[in-house]
Amino acid sequence: MESYLVLKDLAIIIIAAKLFGIIARKLKAPQVVGEIIAGLIIGPSILGWVNQTDFLIQMAEIGVIFLMFSAGLETDLKELVKTGPIAALIACAGVFIPLILGAGYYMLFYGVSPWGSLEFYKAVFVGTILTATSVSITVESLKEMGKLKGKVGTTILSAAIIDDVIGIIVLTFVIGLKSPDSKPISVIINTVLFFVFAIIVGFISYKIFKMLDKRYPHTRRIPIASIAFCFLMSYVAERYFGIADITGAYVSGIILCSINDSSYIERKVDVNSYIIFGPVFFASIGLKTNIDNITGTILLFSLGFVVVGLISKIIGCGLMAKLCKFNGNDSLKIGVGMMTRGEVALIVAQRGLSVGLLEPIYFTSVIFLIIVSSILTPIILKILYSKDKEPDKVQTA
Repeated sequence: MESYLVLKDLAIIIIAAKLFGIIARKLKAPQVVGEIIAGLIIGPSILGWVNQTDFLIQMAEIGVIFLMFSAGLETDLKELVKTGPIAALIACAGVFIPLILGAGYYMLFYGVSPWGSLEFYKAVFVGTILTATSVSITVESLKEMGKLKGKVGTTILSAAIIDDVIGIIVLTFVIGLKSPDSKPISVIINTVLFFVFAIIVGFISYKIFKMLDKRYPHTRRIPIASIAFCFLMSYVAERYFGIADITGAYVSGIILCSINDSSYIERKVDVNSYIIFGPVFFASIGLKTNIDNITGTILLFSLGFVVVGLISKIIGCGLMAKLCKFNGNDSLKIGVGMMTRGEVALIVAQRGLSVGLLEPIYFTSVIFLIIVSSILTPIILKILYSKDKEPDKVQTA
């Protein structure tokens, strides 16, 4: 294949992804949904204008690393510490319940598989997809209602941060267990060792970047060094610890999220991600999605998957919020606010595809979940807040 043909593919992907992204945003749906649909349309399933190549796969991998690095940079550690145990408990329930219900639903649909079999790990991975939370839609809705800084809004944001951290750890663990020569104890040890390594290296790296930031504030060398650090951590995670490279990218973002120029780094990374690597990643999901084999069974599975995905977050996060002394209406708000899915769910699904834990056909189910949760969450939150008799107040110590 002539190397220059990839230039045509990139041009088609970028134009189509942005066009459909704009259309999706106009329809009040997440922009990434439009980009995925663009990949589906221009891919082998429909028009056949673009096919997956090794180059595009590698570009998509860089795209997902940038996305996770940005997610880490957006983490507010002070807010995370301030909200403390309550948000952590809600996040744990918001991971555990969807994980169990998702795996149980897959087994109910396709039959119970023995522990350690490939089908068993596929079931667990379906549950893992449901652990992810994306609060971008929730944040926008709470902003419009003036409730973002309230007790409920703060709890949702903090729980979502912890939720993603736990979800990435679960993803790392499940992928590690799937390896035929893996042993549960070795996976646990490698995971623990990586995070010990990350803490030590992170502390040293934070001090170095803080010094560089003080000496060369707001200069391009800071984001350049940060991107190099992100790639290095991603490589080390995968190469030496058997941990997903996206875990290394996410951790590197958390390490750098507290330096003065973290927002500047994030903006520079987002430029690369928004213009080219992000569209290639999300379009690549559409390129991989095979709708030729969609059957009534798959559509039925997708319907149940969406229902389980929504209800599991409401049950897990809502009940835990109730146990943490929130009233019934606020507990329901927290459960509903945590049920949106977005980029992280797609990233997890894509990782499952790359390691053989997910078939391309099931991307349809994930996309349905993202669309439905993104539409329903703002509507239900608005209804729940309309029942409030008093303004939502910020929780004080």
